[in-house]
Amino acid sequence: MSTEETKKQQQVDQVFYTQTTEEVLQNLDTTVNGLTEAEAKKRLAEYGSNELDEGKKTTTFQKILAQFKDLMIIVLIAAAAISALVPNAEGHREWVDALIILAVVIINAIMGVIQENKAEQAIEALKEMSTPNANVLRDGHNITVNSHDLVPGDIVLLEAGDVVPADMRLIELSTLKIEEAALTGESVPVDKELVVLNDSEVGIGDRVNMAFANSNVTYGRGKGVVAYTGMNTEVGKIANMLANADETETPLKRNLNQLGKFLTYAILLIAVIMFFVGTLLNGRGVVEMLLTSISLAVAAIPEGLPAIVTIILALGTQVMAKRNAMIRKLPAVETLGATDIIASDKTGTLTLNQMTVEKLYVDRQVYDKTGTIPTDTLAVKIMNYANDSRFDKEGKIVGDPTETALIQFGLDLGFDVREEVKKEPRVADLPFDSDRKLMSTVHELADGRFLVAVKGAPDVLLNRVSQILVDGQTLPMDEAEKEQILSANKNMAKQALRVLGTAYKLIDAVPSQLVSEELENDLIFAGLIGMIDPERPEAAGAVKVAKSAGIRPIMITGDHKDTAEAIAGRLGIIEPGDDAAVLTGAELNLMSDAEFAANITNYSVYARVSPEHKVRIVKAWQQAGKVVAMTGDGVNDAPSLKQADIGIGMGITGTEVSKGASDMVLADDNFATIVVAVEEGRKVFSNIQKAIQYLMAANLGEVLVLFIATLLGWDTLLPIHLLWINLVTDTFPAIALGMEPAEGNLMARKPRGKNSNFFSGGVMSSIIYQGILEGATVLFVYWSAIKWPAHTALNMVGLSAAELYDLQHADALTMAFATLGLMQLFHAFNVKSVHQSLFTVGFFKNKSFNYAILLSFVLMMGIIIIPGLNDLFKVTHLDAYQWAIVTGASFAIIPAVEIVKFIQRRMGKV
Repeated sequence: MSTEETKKQQQVDQVFYTQTTEEVLQNLDTTVNGLTEAEAKKRLAEYGSNELDEGKKTTTFQKILAQFKDLMIIVLIAAAAISALVPNAEGHREWVDALIILAVVIINAIMGVIQENKAEQAIEALKEMSTPNANVLRDGHNITVNSHDLVPGDIVLLEAGDVVPADMRLIELSTLKIEEAALTGESVPVDKELVVLNDSEVGIGDRVNMAFANSNVTYGRGKGVVAYTGMNTEVGKIANMLANADETETPLKRNLNQLGKFLTYAILLIAVIMFFVGTLLNGRGVVEMLLTSISLAVAAIPEGLPAIVTIILALGTQVMAKRNAMIRKLPAVETLGATDIIASDKTGTLTLNQMTVEKLYVDRQVYDKTGTIPTDTLAVKIMNYANDSRFDKEGKIVGDPTETALIQFGLDLGFDVREEVKKEPRVADLPFDSDRKLMSTVHELADGRFLVAVKGAPDVLLNRVSQILVDGQTLPMDEAEKEQILSANKNMAKQALRVLGTAYKLIDAVPSQLVSEELENDLIFAGLIGMIDPERPEAAGAVKVAKSAGIRPIMITGDHKDTAEAIAGRLGIIEPGDDAAVLTGAELNLMSDAEFAANITNYSVYARVSPEHKVRIVKAWQQAGKVVAMTGDGVNDAPSLKQADIGIGMGITGTEVSKGASDMVLADDNFATIVVAVEEGRKVFSNIQKAIQYLMAANLGEVLVLFIATLLGWDTLLPIHLLWINLVTDTFPAIALGMEPAEGNLMARKPRGKNSNFFSGGVMSSIIYQGILEGATVLFVYWSAIKWPAHTALNMVGLSAAELYDLQHADALTMAFATLGLMQLFHAFNVKSVHQSLFTVGFFKNKSFNYAILLSFVLMMGIIIIPGLNDLFKVTHLDAYQWAIVTGASFAIIPAVEIVKFIQRRMGKV
């Protein structure tokens, strides 16, 4: 290790919170005036940029290769190679067949890569949005630099509203509070202190002399020396852990793998049986039967399925993006549809993350924000005066969330503190102190006297008041008045409101020394203020929809038990009579994993939890067989987001690490958006099922036609016919089925369960009987065309029996081909719903579907009708009688399926 590397490692290993300010500055080789620009540039080259390592990115070539790992794709490529290299009975190689197969495979790969790149670009844009600047001392001057350019030893200035740009040891502060929820999960800002900690193993949340990257300054100001940057910060350490975490296998990936294996083994088995039947029983040539077996493989494999699934998922992401849900990984769209549990953070997702005054107690009465609140009450003036919030250049209120709520409340009532303090300026103050739990400001009045405005904890404040203001009159404070105030305080607290008391007094002169015992005594009580971070207006409705869909919403929060329980009750997560209780992190610590897993269904709310608790909660629900969606915005949430089946990050308040660990990002941080996304996920899965049902029924019909025809010694369909049908009449309608609107009862259904697959819910039985119907109909049309030939050429004189048979067989082959293609187009209407009648679902509601059917019909008919193309595809022109047979047989699939669906509904099987 070089000298520079050794020096760098020694700096990383330092435990700065156990050192004095002088030791910290000495060990970081800096001063209170900061580094010089030259030294900063040197250290930037030495330590690297102050940003998180994005890890090794996948190249475009690697992404392309990954698209070809699917088992069905490999079989298709093998089929294309054999078609191109092995000559048929006539000595020709099937180049057209091979090119069509390869075209489908390549198109699928391109679409997959494009969608993956789009998702990466969207997340990069979010990362750029969250990059802060920093105010630093360089060469003794205060300048603003990009936080990426910070280095160890830089002196950074912090004030309310700033994002801490790196891990720092604090060296100066004035009533500094930092909200570290992104890292610790603790929603209440931490009061920072200039102390030296003796324990080198103290937890992050107790390192009160440190400020951590990505945390937010909510109150006061301070100065710190940068100790760690980039991946050496606490945020970076978690990011490094995440880089090595295992990916959770999604239900979609699991289902596609199962489908691929099933199809591959089934196809190979049938192809082998068919090869031996043809060569040994029917005496056909080896090359001929090899090509016929390839035809069967091509017929059986839904070669367009990977592309179709990708397209349907991509369409789902577009719909979700318009509704504020940004999908990072395509399979997440479908995973959402399987969600059983939505584990949501409270602050900012279920609530507005905006403290709001909800109740006011003045003049012995409690006023609610929804009612009429007196605008001239002195309590409003006091809560605005005893306040350190400020307005930025854009007019936004900046400061501690509690204090900004008080300012906003005053503005809502017409009290603009900016104008009022011009008339009655602040001349002195006693800042808030966590020991005495009070804050006071002194304001000069027009008559020369001074107003002392005091706010703080009600129980502390009541010990310092001697009078009470009632309807503009000052009355003595007696025990009855105190009891009434304490009762109002208790009632508000039960409703999870944070309560502050207000009081005041008038003095003739400002004391030479401001001490609490003198300034904050003999006060006049003005009123109580009850505040809360209110639930989002749409959240309760979203919870109700989720419950009706069989999804269980649970709340996980770092807040106190009473607050969590009250909000959960207001949202409907906990309802009167529910057995679901509230579990705290401390109580969870006392439970073993086995005990917790056994009782997991007893809890819908988890309060005062740590990041480790969140992972335990997610794992316990997963062990119960549930698909879990987990929301989070902080670095501390990243492990649980990674563990969940679907991790949901916050686009506004979320950290870069939490977004990076997520499968989906909410642009509006709104719980209701999750429920919308779940509905879209269910629709996507339903539409994928419809596409699979359509493709597999068609392919089963094709396999039955080829297999039975081989057993009977018939020549029905050629490889090029099957490829054209699979490409044209399969692909376009299947993609259009992905755009089907959601069925009316979609969110009234229960979650389909973790062990469900594409064949669940009656899809497999539908595929089987519908495939048999298709195969039997095509074989019947072929047989009838041979038995009762109708072509006018058969009446021509001078043709030999062999020539007549060739014409007869060519007609039968064309009729079988046309019947199979048209019948699949008619059948596409059937699969708009697995069980509901087509007349209920509607024939033509999906415009994209209508256009797809029309396009497929034109392409199908074109190769039969257009001269030249029919020779290329080895088909003949048909007369009106033959077309009537083809059309009637093809359309018969609709009434046949309608009858089966009707019987199923009457028997109560759906």
